[in-house]
Amino acid sequence: MIIVDDVYKRYKTKHGFGPWVLQGINLTIPRNHNIALIGRNGAGKSTLLRLIGGVDHPTKGSVERQCNVSWPMGRGGLEPDLTGRQNAKFVCRVHGFHDPADLADRLAFVLDFSDLGAAFDEPVNTYSSGMRSRLQFALSLAFDFDVYISDEVTAAGDAAFRQKAADAFKAMSNRAGLIMVSHDESTLKRFCQSGVWVNGGKAYWFDDIDDALKAYKDSIKK
Repeated sequence: MIIVDDVYKRYKTKHGFGPWVLQGINLTIPRNHNIALIGRNGAGKSTLLRLIGGVDHPTKGSVERQCNVSWPMGRGGLEPDLTGRQNAKFVCRVHGFHDPADLADRLAFVLDFSDLGAAFDEPVNTYSSGMRSRLQFALSLAFDFDVYISDEVTAAGDAAFRQKAADAFKAMSNRAGLIMVSHDESTLKRFCQSGVWVNGGKAYWFDDIDDALKAYKDSIKK
């Protein structure tokens, strides 16, 4: 379970603090549940996702993670001067995988899933943005999280990789939850049961993804 308790978020600019992006967000997200974050561009969906994942921190309020949550899939820092393999080894070791056999299995998985081929042993600063996303996505799947968070990751790579990512989301639904941001309605309906509509700095929970999408569509007609 993830508990978002009275969360506010705004960012500091060179002129001081900017406007509130999120105001008084309260959510209780159950485990093994697939949820879409829905809203206009700039509504704060990605900000809320980063707060849930612990990549960013609230200005006020708290996020309590009573489970193991991934970093945003297809995002996250990579050391550009290291190769894909070296980055993968580093991440695996940070997560406690030091046994040579376990490490080899995870590196083999990352190489296979990312479809990087020989580029896996080239510096990341030579990668295209799609190659970086594929590596980061494969790294996320190499670990067993209770909840995976995804920000437009199904848009990364070519059609074959997007299908591979979609298949992975389907497979993980039996063992983990998913919190997803995407601008593609069919993607949200394909993977998510429930929705959170983010609007005007607030967040509104809907048990049914179709009801969340309707609330969003009705708001943009006004």
